[in-house]
Amino acid sequence: MRVMVTGADGLLGSNLVRELLEQGYEVRAGIQPDRRGPTLDGLEIERIRLDILDPDSITAGIENIDVVVHAAGNTSVNPSRDEAVCRVNFDGTRNVVDSVLKSGVKLLIHVGTANTFGFGSKSKPGNEEQPYRAARFRVDYMDSKYAAHQLVMEAVAERGLPALIVNPTFLIGPYDYTPSSGAMIRAIHNGDIPFSAPGGRNFIAVKDVAKGIVSAIERGKIGEAYIMGHENLTYQEMFNLIASTLQVKGPRGALPKAVIITSALVSSLVKKMLGRQPQLTYALARISCCDQYYSAAKAIDKLNLPQSSLRTAIQESFEWMEQHGVLDRN
Repeated sequence: MRVMVTGADGLLGSNLVRELLEQGYEVRAGIQPDRRGPTLDGLEIERIRLDILDPDSITAGIENIDVVVHAAGNTSVNPSRDEAVCRVNFDGTRNVVDSVLKSGVKLLIHVGTANTFGFGSKSKPGNEEQPYRAARFRVDYMDSKYAAHQLVMEAVAERGLPALIVNPTFLIGPYDYTPSSGAMIRAIHNGDIPFSAPGGRNFIAVKDVAKGIVSAIERGKIGEAYIMGHENLTYQEMFNLIASTLQVKGPRGALPKAVIITSALVSSLVKKMLGRQPQLTYALARISCCDQYYSAAKAIDKLNLPQSSLRTAIQESFEWMEQHGVLDRN
């Protein structure tokens, strides 16, 4: 069976390609034309340059393919409003959906985000039945991924699209060249985070999500969505786990919400006066003070989603970044 992965050289895509190969699938890796990185080096795969904003590029990319895993996306949250993010996450997904419907592809697995569903507390985490709650943050990444999720589900119901959706939480692991979550690990290692925010979220080893997606090819149900997550941790708990794994000193504690929010407002005002983009926006401050916890019970039950050690994922992420010079990049 032949599988085409969009965003194949990203954190999730790179781990997914390896899992597909290990399970005996033939892999076509769709890579953005201007992307250069080492995450797929040495793998026996077919590489193509793929622009998901170009319908003709997608049509050519999925020719003679059985399964498409649409993992490409723009995860930028700063600035919080960004038309480029919406184009990639929504328009790009629409192009993939339209191309799949015109082709002989048997299954589309769309990679969404857990934030499409309502988050909850540690005692009552969010699940696939909870409605979208992240609109309050006014962040185009979350809003565009939610819109793309609805687009796919509508195409399943109204156009016969053979698709299902996986909704990962926060991914940790190797082949993080950009880096994404690796930036947090790098910052803790370098002592750049003296304090944490009072919120928290769900974290999962990226290799577990890769295994869950491959399982979904055989076990997933058309029209269903599956949250893929593992541990619900406060940011302080996660930072302490990273610090202990790397044997460095972690943040001293969590700052009060009022301090985080006020700092963001002041920083945003000053940076605006200077014509610069603040590192901590008001939207990011609100997100960091919120408990965004989820349950992956459905994916564990239906897709046999693994629940591997986050400590191992942290170590693997750090070692890969160290070996490829990512720790030394600004």
